[in-house]
Amino acid sequence: MINVGLIGYGYWGPNLARNFSLNPDFKLASICDFSADRLQKAGRFHPQAQLCGSVEEFFSNSRLDAVAIATPVVAHFELAKRALESGRHVWLEAPMTETVAQAQDLIGLAQAKNKKLLVDQTLIYTGAVRKIKELIDKGELGELVYYDSTRVNLGLFQQDVNVLWDLAPHDISIMDYLLPFKKLAVSATGSSYYGNGLVPKSVLTVYMSGGRVAHTNVSWVSPVKVRQTLIGGTSKMILYDDTEPSEKIKVYDKGVELNIGKEEVYHLKIQYRVGDMYSPKVEDREALALETQHFADCILRGEDPLTGGRAGLEVVKVLVAAEISLKQQGAPVELA
Repeated sequence: MINVGLIGYGYWGPNLARNFSLNPDFKLASICDFSADRLQKAGRFHPQAQLCGSVEEFFSNSRLDAVAIATPVVAHFELAKRALESGRHVWLEAPMTETVAQAQDLIGLAQAKNKKLLVDQTLIYTGAVRKIKELIDKGELGELVYYDSTRVNLGLFQQDVNVLWDLAPHDISIMDYLLPFKKLAVSATGSSYYGNGLVPKSVLTVYMSGGRVAHTNVSWVSPVKVRQTLIGGTSKMILYDDTEPSEKIKVYDKGVELNIGKEEVYHLKIQYRVGDMYSPKVEDREALALETQHFADCILRGEDPLTGGRAGLEVVKVLVAAEISLKQQGAPVELA
């Protein structure tokens, strides 16, 4: 059994604590949070766990095999570094770190210590995203043409990061998982029109090899909650709606064909194909439960994390470039 400790019992921490407690491969041995109120709440739900009000007390527990970190991103690097240096496996909430250099350091440290580093990209473990990956890999969509996603809602405003760092990591991670193209550059637009310096709405564009372009729209100021992704191919198109209770994926046999003859170079011949729609069955187990089990399999059976340090690094690269682009009014920033 893996003794796991959790740092952070705010928004996401309780979900992690619940899943670690329910998984027979884990024992939730310790919970750390600076808030006495949150620790009291944690103690009511997880009386078996040691409650720590300081990081020093938390890391003094020599029985911990793994550390899960669910804190604001500003604390990720130092906490993950300390956990790895002390010989613990690490589960790290996304986004992985504030900088590319920090992410690279954690990857190198995990390798040097021979410890598992998993970045929590929960949506990759959903049945819907896995099914979309399966359809793309089977070639059912044909050649991929476009990727457009929308992740908007009213709030929650964050004090330490803008909307890109809060919401876009989900879509960037899905994009990386599904699309087989190299990311070349990033452009981001948005403004701080509430005067507090934070950007509550932004549009992110990722330029990829082969002339592909992916768009993501994120917002804290939408009157409705929308979680939709459109993926277009030359054969079929997919609508993924994460708010749908049952038919999260709809596959449309629709498309457009453009032909330009040599003798009619100035005349586009456009044909529209309209066929059937179907909604494939997807696994409905909780994604976080599957991700938790995967973390256990990585530790106990030596599997490589599906969303490891490299996956986390790719997301950080895009976010850092997007920050630069925001300050340059959307100018494209090349990715290293």
